[in-house]
Amino acid sequence: MAEALLNRWGRERFVAYSAGSTPKGFVHPQALAVLSQHRMPGDNLHSKHWQRFMAPEAPRLDFVFTLCDRAAREICPVWPGHPITANWSVPDPAAVATGGVEQAFRDAFRLINTRIKLFTSLRPELLERQCLRREVERIGRTRPTENDHHD
Repeated sequence: MAEALLNRWGRERFVAYSAGSTPKGFVHPQALAVLSQHRMPGDNLHSKHWQRFMAPEAPRLDFVFTLCDRAAREICPVWPGHPITANWSVPDPAAVATGGVEQAFRDAFRLINTRIKLFTSLRPELLERQCLRREVERIGRTRPTENDHHD
């Protein structure tokens, strides 16, 4: 969902990629359903390992955000180019008991959407690197409000 959201809200400035340390081999059907509900394409999304972005031919990364607490506790690689990193903890909606999965994915979408919108409103070229790092970390602690709507 984060890849699709950043590619939507940051389309003029960013190209987003999503990867994990233990990819499942498929995009969760509920994630695709939530994206579809918001008229966002999911057909080009696929499960991938973060090691793909360590290869010499990999795209240059300027920012790396971990979204789950488990990933934040794992040993993360030293990314080529030393991108700005932050943990944007989001409860794993796929780990929720069967009865609450749909709501968990909607909640995760809303939280990620709020943070991505804040992130894409930053003007990185005007910010000093340490200030930018603090801002992306602050965004990772942001929660949506009741007034946030799903664009």
